[in-house]
Amino acid sequence: MDDIPIGSLYGALLILIILSGFFSSSETGLMAVNRYRLRHLANENHAGARLAQNLLHKPDRLIGLILLGNNLVNILAASIATVIAIRIFGDNGIWISTLVMTVVVLIFAELAPKTVAALHPEKIAIPASYVLTPLLKVFYPVVWTINGLVNLMLKPLGIRTNVEMLERLNREELRTLVKEGGQISNAHQRMLLNILDLEQAEVDDVMVPRGEIIGIDLDDDWEEVLQQLAQTLYTRLPVYRESVDHIEGLLHIRTIIAKLSQGSLSFEDLQKSVRKPYFIPEGTSLTRQLLEFQKKERRMGLVVDEYGDIQGLVTLDDILEEIVGEYTPDGRERSRSVRKLADGNYLVDGTASLRTLNRRMGWQLPNTEAHTLSGLLVEEMEAIPEGQASIRISDHIMTVVDIRDNMIRKVLVKPHRARAIEPL
Repeated sequence: MDDIPIGSLYGALLILIILSGFFSSSETGLMAVNRYRLRHLANENHAGARLAQNLLHKPDRLIGLILLGNNLVNILAASIATVIAIRIFGDNGIWISTLVMTVVVLIFAELAPKTVAALHPEKIAIPASYVLTPLLKVFYPVVWTINGLVNLMLKPLGIRTNVEMLERLNREELRTLVKEGGQISNAHQRMLLNILDLEQAEVDDVMVPRGEIIGIDLDDDWEEVLQQLAQTLYTRLPVYRESVDHIEGLLHIRTIIAKLSQGSLSFEDLQKSVRKPYFIPEGTSLTRQLLEFQKKERRMGLVVDEYGDIQGLVTLDDILEEIVGEYTPDGRERSRSVRKLADGNYLVDGTASLRTLNRRMGWQLPNTEAHTLSGLLVEEMEAIPEGQASIRISDHIMTVVDIRDNMIRKVLVKPHRARAIEPL
């Protein structure tokens, strides 16, 4: 190199440092880039994203290429820097070039490029893929040989290198991803989180309990039936004789509304409009039941236990409200099941769902067996109290204040930590 002008050596050294910075930033950018956004861009026919995604499909080859290029330019840069230093400082140039190049490479070829790439991985990874893709084709034989040797070393350790870089997320990891999604509005975040929680809830958690089912009793006086049909707020009603145990079917008000409005509805017309009942086993998850409603083109079903006894009624709206919040008239009615008092305590209906109370109020009431507050109190007390009685459950002091028809109707709850009430 003695015949090469020192100015050319400086130029070559500068280019090599820039190339070293390129390889360093490319490695950090490609490893840190959001794989899901990259997949989205690739699906939108973004050429650079597709190239980056293809590179990440084979991480061993990508890392091999980057390290090959980085080490090559760093060694060349160190050699040229040594020649320049010897020309200027003589024999002392060897240690001077080593010291200077260590600082230069560390700052300008490592720390600075990698910091920028870590902060803006997408802006680095996608442009870099246009350069690395053809380089991989040119140096493929060398990279393949090096990777082959590395794979031979890693194979006895049980380490696979031919895996896709896109990780599979479990439910909790996906919840964290949704919560930290800065581009997602709070309303959409809540809906996405509710969808993830849907699998953990059962129809028992959202059903209307058996004692609160409102339906048409065919044994009632016909004038009473007509009045009930005319005044009902519901679009679908169960039809039975004497009690819900003798269910006849389910009625959609739409099928009789014309004759009802004209005053020409007969008992026979009503019976012909009743659809065969649809039964749902208790314990069915809300996710599965949502799909079953869609598959069977149903919007209402009766929840039954293992003996076939009716436990409650669940509708499609009940499940959808678990995702988007309450929007139906009966949902708004249920929102008054919890009332905050002036002293900070809460007056809660015994029929309030434990799952809903925990989720909306931030309480931690156990719901292993019971699904309602009334059921939880009976389970903990091991009896139906004869009058006012208090019990501590999960740091909440609960006082039964109203009992009717052998059922706890109202409960005064003094929470361990007072919190602003959210609509239920």
